[in-house]
Amino acid sequence: MRIVVSGASGLIGSALVPHLTAAGHHVTRLVRRSATANESQWNPQRGEIDASVIDGADAVIHLSGAGIGDKRWSNSYKREILDSRVQSTKLLASVIAGAAKRPGVFLSGSAIGIYGARGDETLDESSAHGDGFLADVCKQWEAAATNAGTRTVFLRTGIVLSPKGGALKKQLPLFQLGLGGKFGRGDQWQSWISIDDEVAAITHLLTSNISGAVNLTAPAAVTNAEFARVLGSILRRPAILPVPSFGPKLLLGGELADALLFTGQRVIPRVLSGAGFQFAHPTLEIALRALLKR
Repeated sequence: MRIVVSGASGLIGSALVPHLTAAGHHVTRLVRRSATANESQWNPQRGEIDASVIDGADAVIHLSGAGIGDKRWSNSYKREILDSRVQSTKLLASVIAGAAKRPGVFLSGSAIGIYGARGDETLDESSAHGDGFLADVCKQWEAAATNAGTRTVFLRTGIVLSPKGGALKKQLPLFQLGLGGKFGRGDQWQSWISIDDEVAAITHLLTSNISGAVNLTAPAAVTNAEFARVLGSILRRPAILPVPSFGPKLLLGGELADALLFTGQRVIPRVLSGAGFQFAHPTLEIALRALLKR
């Protein structure tokens, strides 16, 4: 297949592109800097893209967007988080819709943040959208992809576990020192997926007949306290020091800390499971042992 990928240098993209290439697919990466081999330069803010790269491609996988937890949520950075997703998605959807030979599928990034903070409620793809900044971002992000005129999938990704980046990489040093623990009360749900299953699920969706929202999470969400316990156990380190809310809120700002650390969603991958997708890492212990080679 000829596949166009945005966000190829991010946590997911940097694992996905080598996987697709090794499987024999031809991948063109959309980049904002000067392009090199197998790359094409684009500028979503200016609406600039080489439409010929999209025309005749078999698939477009859109993963780019400003990092949710990279900076404190000032009003200007919140606007950047939103615009980086909506503008780029609208541009790709427009180019796909106008192509003489449209790609057969548009896999467009999204997140389980669309469900908002929902306590213990079990959520699947049919659940109502929630409230809050991240939920609003995801709603507009998905809406921007709806006019592509081809099979479109919204990749509602959970917490991607990888020792190379994301939440797990940030937590590992503290846990390895025996200083890890739950955030606050620890009863907030964490819906996670291993980087290997994330890549496998995206690859599966390339050739399936699935469209619409798909939760990319493992079948077994855990509470934050359980996550800390399992990670500590695997590393053979104590994980008993709770992190009070005032510290992260002071460091990150209250809204960002609440969204990323002290609230969550209990999400199940109903669509993927119903389509027969087999998770290599269905439980947290299996995932962490594989990722950390323990």
